[in-house]
Amino acid sequence: MANYFISGAAGFIAFRVAEMLIDAGHHVYGVDNMNAAYDIRLKDYRLKRLLSRPNFHFLKADISERTSIETFKTWLPEKMDGVINLAARAGVRSSLTDPWIYVDTNMTGNLNLMELCRQRSIQKFILASTSSLYAEKTKPPFLETDDTDHPLQPYAASKKGAESMAYAYHHLYDLDVTILRYFTVYGPAGRPDMVMFRFCQWIAEGKPVIVNGNGEQSRGFTYLDDIARGTIQALKPLGFEVINLGGHEVITINRLIHMLEARIGKRAQISYEPFHRADVHTNQADVNRAKTLLGWEPQIKLEQGVSDLVNWYMAEREWASQVETP
Repeated sequence: MANYFISGAAGFIAFRVAEMLIDAGHHVYGVDNMNAAYDIRLKDYRLKRLLSRPNFHFLKADISERTSIETFKTWLPEKMDGVINLAARAGVRSSLTDPWIYVDTNMTGNLNLMELCRQRSIQKFILASTSSLYAEKTKPPFLETDDTDHPLQPYAASKKGAESMAYAYHHLYDLDVTILRYFTVYGPAGRPDMVMFRFCQWIAEGKPVIVNGNGEQSRGFTYLDDIARGTIQALKPLGFEVINLGGHEVITINRLIHMLEARIGKRAQISYEPFHRADVHTNQADVNRAKTLLGWEPQIKLEQGVSDLVNWYMAEREWASQVETP
């Protein structure tokens, strides 16, 4: 049995990682500030599931506040086996509106958690990063060695800053750091600003389905459970590594809409709008490093995963239909 600290515990990926660790017999100490970056009902839903588990311990706190380091040191047990930083301000377009809060959470918050590791001699640190670091000049599938020095949005820039500081802490303090660059993740109780949740809700409720561009842009999708498994597998000692996770099944936005239409049983009312400058045309990962270092391979096919998402939405439709989708 081990003790793990997870930040952003009520987040989409974090809550599933926490559930899997608890199912494996470990204790999870989860922290979240429960902010309203998106509709809080989704975070409440996820947190309620976690709070029903006997080995889950929760503290409402903000990792971007420097005083949180002392709070965490007092709250956590003496023996901690790893810190998994899944707290982040996510979203490419939202970062254009308030880039400061992205720096606060994604850079300062990450620094505070690495300081916690240094001060408490916690050996393992996982940082959730993003595929948004791969600029348009790079040809997919993206390799971890591809150019990430030219981020196209403040969100990606804040994650690049966090990655750089993580290397400094590895170099200076021998902190074992694994950086996971997540690609497009989907599944039940997902973020409402991402296409899977938005399209599912819009089609089911007869709302216009807004597509930026002609819909032929593509994304590499990976199901939540596969991403959570990979994150847990990355807890092994690796020194310092950057690893792509996800993005293995590539599909165009138009094809995705057809898949959702078939499962929901309704036609989409599509409204095509201009392509957004902050978006990228494609997003696909080379995951050979994850296979080599972690033994990780996705197990859940897109056909099954989309069905699971739609089934979850329909079961929770009474409240999920009311979730705001920016």
